[in-house]
Amino acid sequence: MSDFKEIPDPTPAPTILTAAHALAGPPIEPLTRLLTYLAPEWEAFVDEWVSYCLKKKYKKVLRFTGSGDRGIDIAGFADDKLLEGVWDNYQCKHYDHPLMPSDVWSEIGKVLWYSFQKHFAPPRAYYFVAPRGTGTTLTQYLANSTRLKSELLKVWDKSVCNGITDAQAVPLIGEFGKYFQSFNFGIFKPIAIRDVIEQHRSSPYFLGRFGGGLPARPKPSDPPEEIQAHESKYVSKLLEAYGDHESVEISECAALKNFAKLDQHFRRQREAFFHAESLRVFVRDKVEPGTFESLQDEIYHGVIDTHDADHADGFQRVVAVTGVAQNLPLSAHPLAPSTMTRDKHGICHQLANEDRLQWKK
Repeated sequence: MSDFKEIPDPTPAPTILTAAHALAGPPIEPLTRLLTYLAPEWEAFVDEWVSYCLKKKYKKVLRFTGSGDRGIDIAGFADDKLLEGVWDNYQCKHYDHPLMPSDVWSEIGKVLWYSFQKHFAPPRAYYFVAPRGTGTTLTQYLANSTRLKSELLKVWDKSVCNGITDAQAVPLIGEFGKYFQSFNFGIFKPIAIRDVIEQHRSSPYFLGRFGGGLPARPKPSDPPEEIQAHESKYVSKLLEAYGDHESVEISECAALKNFAKLDQHFRRQREAFFHAESLRVFVRDKVEPGTFESLQDEIYHGVIDTHDADHADGFQRVVAVTGVAQNLPLSAHPLAPSTMTRDKHGICHQLANEDRLQWKK
C-alpha cells in the first residue's frame, strides 16, 4: 500500500491580489525589514531617528563611524560643548539575537575608560539600540544599576580588561578603580524598538524605508483675493504674456477685467499655483528632502522643448507648456499618487517664479 497521500490544493488567500502586490509582493512589516539590515544601514536608520524625531532634545547630532570611535555611534548634544558637555549616546547593535550582557560589557568598559582618560565627559544617557532589543538578563541588569555594576565587576578581568583597546590592558586598579566605583551606572538604558519605529513614522525618511504610501491629501484652500508676495514674479510674467497676446501693456491684474478669456485663465493659473504650493507643504515633512524638487525637475524636463519652441506670443506659450505638463506621465515618481492636474499646471508657475521658465521671448 502506498504511503503517499493526495494533498489538497492550497487555500486561496483571503485578500484580493493587487497590482502593487503582484509587482513587489506583500507588504513587509517595518520590524521585519529592520532585521534584514546590515550594521551600516542599521546605524543610518538610528541616525535618522535621532536626528529628526529627537531633534528637539539636541542642538546637534553626529554619527561616529570607523575605527577609533571610542564606543560612540550616534551622539546627541544638548549644548554647544559637544563631548565636553551634556550629551547622550545611542549605541547601535545589529545581532541575530537579543542583546546579552556579553555583547555589551566591552562597550560599557569603553565609556568608563575613555571618560576617565578625559576623551569625553560621561554621557547623560547611554542607550543600547538593537532590532531584537535586549534579552531578559541584560534588561534586568539595565533596570538595576547596582546589579549592573556588580556583574560587570565580576567579569572585568576576563571579558573587559583586554577588550577596550588594542594598545593595553585596562585593569580595575588605582585611580581608575576608584573611578569605576564612583561611576553612575544608571546612565545605561535599553530602547524599545517598536517605540523607535513609531517615532520614525513622523520622519521624512519613513516612506523611503518602509513604504505604505502617503496619507490622504487635504483639500487645498482657494487663493486669497490679494496677490501675495511669493506670487509676484509668476504673476508679472503672466501679465506680460497677456499683454503680448493682446499687443497692449497689462501691468495690473485689474486690467484683465477688460479681457474676459484672459481673466478666467488668470484665475485658473492662480488656483493651480496654490494647488501646487499646497502639495509642496503637504509632502514637506513626509518624504525625504528634495523629493518635491525632483517632481519639479520632471515637469521642467517634460515641458522645456515645448517652452523653447516658437509660439505666436507669450500667452500661447503658457497654454502650450501647461497643456504638455498636464499630460506628462509621472507614474515612476513617488509623489505621483498625490499629484493632480492642477498641481502640474501650478508647478509650471513655480518654475516661472524661479526663472526657469519665461513666457514672453
